[in-house]
This record gives sequence, C-alpha cells and structure tokens, in this order.
Amino acid sequence: MTEKFPTINSTLSPNRLGQLIQQKYELTDKTECSIFRLAMNHLYIVHDDENKYVFRVYTHNWRTKLEIEEELRLLILLKEAGRQVAFPIADKSNKFIQEIEAPEGTRFGVLFSYAKGIKTAKFSPQTSFLIGQTLAKVHQSTENIELMRMSYNAQNLLRNPVLRTKEFYSKNTSEIEFLETLSAFLTLKMENIGQQKMRYGAVHLDVWFDNLHIDDEKEITFFDFDFCGNGYLCEEYQIKAESFIKGYETVTQISNEEKKFLPFACLAIMTYYISVQCDRFEYWTNIFLNEDHLKRMVGNLKRWIAYHKIEININ
Repeated sequence: MTEKFPTINSTLSPNRLGQLIQQKYELTDKTECSIFRLAMNHLYIVHDDENKYVFRVYTHNWRTKLEIEEELRLLILLKEAGRQVAFPIADKSNKFIQEIEAPEGTRFGVLFSYAKGIKTAKFSPQTSFLIGQTLAKVHQSTENIELMRMSYNAQNLLRNPVLRTKEFYSKNTSEIEFLETLSAFLTLKMENIGQQKMRYGAVHLDVWFDNLHIDDEKEITFFDFDFCGNGYLCEEYQIKAESFIKGYETVTQISNEEKKFLPFACLAIMTYYISVQCDRFEYWTNIFLNEDHLKRMVGNLKRWIAYHKIEININ
C-alpha cells in the first residue's frame, strides 16, 4: 500500500462539507456549499433555500480550540447586547465548533450568520459616520472584557513581528532598517502612554472595509473576529476619519489621549500585519508577497507618517 504523502494545508471538498453541515445543523435537502475564499482561513458559502451562511474552516494549527471558543464567546456577548456582528450558530447538539479530520490533522469549523449588505471600499461621509457609531457600540460592550487570547502589546505587535519580517525578507535591508527604527519609536510611545486615560478591553484588531458589510447605507455589520484579543479600544481606521470619529462620539467620547495615540496604533497594527502575511505564506502563497510588496507596504507606512507629521525620534 502506497503511503499517503503529508500535507500542510488541504482544501476540503465543498460537496462533502455541505453534506456534513446539512446533517450537523439539520438544514434542508436544498443545502448547497461552495468555496468563497481560500486564504488565511478557508471560507465557504452555505445556502439552505433562502437562508445563507458562512462556514469558516480554520487552517491547521492556526488557532487553538480555546482561542476559537473565546472568539465565539465574544461574538455571542455582542449579539446578546444587540450589536451588529456576524454570530456563530450552534448545531443540533448545541455545539459551535466542528472538528474535521483533514489530511494534515484536525481542523476546526464554525458556521456563522451571513452579514447583511455588501462589501465596498468606497464610503460616503454618511457611511463613515455610521461605521464609527457601530464600532463605538461594539466597544461599549467590549470595554473591560478580557479574553483568554493574545493581549496586544509592543512585544507581539512590534518587536517579534519585525524579527519575523526580517527573517522572511532577508534582502530588503533599507526597508527592514526602517521597520526596526519605527518599532523602537512606537515601543517607546506604547510604553509611555497615559494608561489611565485609555479604555481597555476586547478588540477586533482588523476593522477595515473587507470585514464589514453595508446594508442600504443604513446598517453596518462587522465580521471576521479571527484576530480578536485584548488591547486599547482605539483600533485602526482608514476610512473618512472625521466622519468616522463624529459618528463614534455620538455614542461614546474618545479621550484626547486616545485621539493622539490613534495614528501610532495604526502604524503598530500595520507593522504587525506585514509579519502575519509572512508567517502564513505557506498557507496562502499570494504571488504579490515579494520584495516589491514589502517596499509598497513600507511606502504606505511612510505616507501615513508624513500625513500625520510624525517625527520619529528614539533618543
């Protein structure tokens, strides 16, 4: 008998997955399952007559079962608070997490509600205002909530990611040197922040147009809390900022300390995501992830720094 060759990231059959979902969640015989996106995690669209869901299959060894349980705990808390989020759905045994034995090992799967509306990168000021309002309501519910997941700090947002990026992009010396300087500068900023004036709790950490749907310019729904953890409630925003802030402050005020820290928080998160792309390269292998891509990403950081008139000084 020929030995099965080891794999690191298989693609589960949508047909077989559809059968499994139909059985586990007692859906109708009209259930259809199709691949939506094979990226950091694998996403499948599930149709059951007029009902629509998203089934996320986490890549092997990406998240522990406890980390996923904590993500789902946060989403259920937000749903119960009336916040607009895509929420997990329990199967007929009242289980939220499916364990699937893939060729590379156990993978976890979760069925989520489908976020109403559409995804677009083009926002009107009115929509930006609405996004700010909706995120502020989420933060109202997550303040002082602690998850048994990563607590974001200078070590895991900056120092470790820059080391990982340096390992991956061994040739881009000038860009790496810039990231090292930026990391040292932002570390000082984070360590000297006035913590008593900063709200702290569970954060999404990945709020951008790809992770929200807009329904008829009237309702915003957030999804993909895969990077949720603990941190300051001043998440990255790259949308029409003034309208966003105005909308946010109709719900809850942002302290002056938080407003001053926002541009630096954005730089830290963007630095972190450069390393995440490197770290998961074997699972999604985008051809753009090359030396030129690092230059573009660092160029974005430099434009952000110039726009906010930030002077990097680590002395």
